[in-house]
Amino acid sequence: VQLVVESGGGLVQPGGSLRFSCEVSRYISGINNMGWYRQTPGKQREFVATISNDGTTKYAASVKGRCTISVDAHKNTVYLQLNNLEPEDTADYLCLVDVGNGLGYWGQGTQVTVSS
Repeated sequence: VQLVVESGGGLVQPGGSLRFSCEVSRYISGINNMGWYRQTPGKQREFVATISNDGTTKYAASVKGRCTISVDAHKNTVYLQLNNLEPEDTADYLCLVDVGNGLGYWGQGTQVTVSS
């Protein structure tokens, strides 16, 4: 069973919105924060947003103002709402559960394509 599972990707037109989910399938101790990254072929993985266990959020400049990260602790799920999507947002979106000391758990990603 995959520990970290993303969902919510798909094909969307420019200007549209998507909401991604990242569910952690079992309890993980020592979580510092949960976050979203994205990657396109031939490029380095790019930070998108994180939310810490005290609720502090951080966003990449490329998505700030049109992106919201939130968490439902009861469902062990972190969400990413991304609005006003642009073709440049096309990527594989991956969730990271950070437990500190350079350790974390990655999901397998959910693909987003923004195209008319």
